[in-house]
Amino acid sequence: MNARTLTDKGRGTAEQAANSKAMDAAARWGFVARGAIYLLVGVLALRVAFGGGGGGQQADRGGALAEIAAKPMGAVLLWALGAGLVGMALWRLSEALFGAAGPDGHKAGKRLLSAGRAVFYGFTAYSVLAFAAGDEGSGSGSSDQESRDITARALELPGGRWIVGVAGVAIAAAGLWIGVRAVLRKYHKHLKLAEMSRPARRFVDVTGVGGGTARGALFTVAGVFVVLAAVAYEPDRAKGVDDTLRSFTETSAGPWLLALVAVGLMLFGLFSWAMARWRRV
Repeated sequence: MNARTLTDKGRGTAEQAANSKAMDAAARWGFVARGAIYLLVGVLALRVAFGGGGGGQQADRGGALAEIAAKPMGAVLLWALGAGLVGMALWRLSEALFGAAGPDGHKAGKRLLSAGRAVFYGFTAYSVLAFAAGDEGSGSGSSDQESRDITARALELPGGRWIVGVAGVAIAAAGLWIGVRAVLRKYHKHLKLAEMSRPARRFVDVTGVGGGTARGALFTVAGVFVVLAAVAYEPDRAKGVDDTLRSFTETSAGPWLLALVAVGLMLFGLFSWAMARWRRV
């Protein structure tokens, strides 16, 4: 058996693993884990809107992990959450390597996007598992401080302002892309529509459009703050999820706009759970 035959055999085995029932289950558990985080972030944001600052808790992933850890069986739930995010990362990695489901899943752009998502979910999974293992600084650190630290380091690089500015524009553009795709219901092409009842489709559309719009708004505003940090050459102007959410209360709508976004994030959590049931993997 020559080297090429061995390579082809290994690639075939890897593709079989990517299309296996185990990978299907890993992807769906990943959607459940993502949904849990967004649902909790939405709840925490709602507390900030009407609870006088949320009792000192951060309305971001760190706050969500701290909330879970404080519950009975919290440690077990954290490990389960981390395992789900590992599954999500592996599934996205398999899409990057072998292509995603659907007629255009093998296009270079789709595979590159899946690779980026794999890195993101891999990092998120690591932070959750590290927190579950006892390293509280890994998972529950302030997203605001992380954002300021990363921005400060980037600004110190040659052409740092441009680097930060382009990154901010990219984040804002991604937010707009997320929101527009949600409004246009682009997620339909990924769903097992034939298996869904009319109430199920209505539920997915309400949570998908409302949740995707809120998620897109959050990314867009966060990106704008990064651009402002680049223009002013002040890293403190960059905001993480918590500060970005709190900034909605500074508008003329006051806490009501934050409440609306918070409900939207909760809807996105429910949408993620619906995707765990009906998405084609």
